[in-house]
Amino acid sequence: MAHDGFISPAGNITHPFIDEDGDKLREECGIFGAIKAERAAAATALGLHALQHRGQEAVGITSFDGKDFISRRGLGHVAENFSSAEAIAELPGTMAAGHVRYSTTGGAGLRNVQPLYAELASGGFAIAHNGNISNAMALRKDLVGRGSIFQSTSDTEVIIHLVATSRYPTIADRLIDALRFVEGAYALIVMTPEGMIACRDPLGIRPLVMGKMGDAVVFASETVAFDVVGAEFIREVEPGEILQVDFEGNITSSHPFGKPAARPCIFEHVYFSRPDSIFAGQSVYEARKAIGTQLAIESPCDVDLVVPVPDSGVPAAIGYAQRSGVPFELGIIRSHYVGRTFIQPSDAARHSGVKRKHNANRGLVEGKRIVLIDDSIVRGTTSLKIVEMMREAGASEVHFRVASPPTAHSCFYGVDTPERSKLLAARMELEAMREFIKADSLAFISIDGLYRAVGSKGRDKACPQFCDACFTGDYPTSLTDLSLSDRKSDELPFVDPKAA
Repeated sequence: MAHDGFISPAGNITHPFIDEDGDKLREECGIFGAIKAERAAAATALGLHALQHRGQEAVGITSFDGKDFISRRGLGHVAENFSSAEAIAELPGTMAAGHVRYSTTGGAGLRNVQPLYAELASGGFAIAHNGNISNAMALRKDLVGRGSIFQSTSDTEVIIHLVATSRYPTIADRLIDALRFVEGAYALIVMTPEGMIACRDPLGIRPLVMGKMGDAVVFASETVAFDVVGAEFIREVEPGEILQVDFEGNITSSHPFGKPAARPCIFEHVYFSRPDSIFAGQSVYEARKAIGTQLAIESPCDVDLVVPVPDSGVPAAIGYAQRSGVPFELGIIRSHYVGRTFIQPSDAARHSGVKRKHNANRGLVEGKRIVLIDDSIVRGTTSLKIVEMMREAGASEVHFRVASPPTAHSCFYGVDTPERSKLLAARMELEAMREFIKADSLAFISIDGLYRAVGSKGRDKACPQFCDACFTGDYPTSLTDLSLSDRKSDELPFVDPKAA
């Protein structure tokens, strides 16, 4: 039996988080789970707080007290929903899982806030999912045709129905059976009356790690969550691995899908993960510095200052400055007190977002030749505003260097990217992009350079070591729900920046 206690934040909140420009790639979810923990829900809330950067629209936690599953969900941040002792006290038990999200598949709304819960013939079943099922629409159509009734519009609910209709005897076998029908990317934490199950898709596109917190076993999207809760990082959950943990802490591992070559998302190194996390065996901070170093090797610039676009451009800018010998300076100051942004009262207010978040350090940049370092360019609107801000502050030259290759393709694996027609690199060649953002020069790190920076010899075209589809268009799985007409629309014409 499950009890749902929906928590809403302050009554004046009427709309989930909005990125004014939609000009950053956003990882859709962060997940955390704990079993055999004395205060599992409290640990989960703390772990989710460390993963807040992965999803700021909504949060949910489900716990199991040995008899019942109890869920609480709400719009907004973890602190708005789970900071009080009373909220945690309503989630008793030694097992809990939680989820922070932005919405892609299914859209916003409390009914899509995870973990999703269902009463199956075998008992309660709660699931938290990071990723995106790229054949969810096809599976959903088939399931509805066979009588399934969906309670949400989330792609994750497809997994619940596949489990419910499986004829295998155990819940673990039913989950494995269900996942054989699923394509795309997933990192899952599942709770049942028998314990917790954690798994990743066979290519390991989305991250998931395992740790120990005393006698408790914990799982999270990133290692930084373990640092915050005081857990020891044990290892990554391997691609395609199914880990079962019972209430005694016994762990069983299996690889029912074989062991194909892994393709973890390379953008975790570039932007998604917190810099104090470990991803694919490497410090994210050190990887980003190495990316900046490689960028300086490939695209040097005769300037007076290296200026990061805060905060995501800082580590790469440090690496760029150290390699080039040009001083690193904070030529842009970011306000950390802007808070989340809701419905804007006017276009003027919406377009003032960059200036409210970032302000030029005029006394530093005036009269200087500067190179801006950022992690990526998506639509290009933010880059344009920042370049203009630097010129207004008196910079004599403004160059732009990007610590990732051009983002020219949409992601279908759990990352919120605009449709391809709105991606600047899909619409324009390099020189046109430079003109669009009004920089004196523009350069991106090469795909091979990015691979070298994160510890590879270069990109193996026959078998890439990462999922880099947003840069290359080389999608590692089938995309059933993407229609043929959508594929044809990927052939986009050159657009003159003056007409953009």
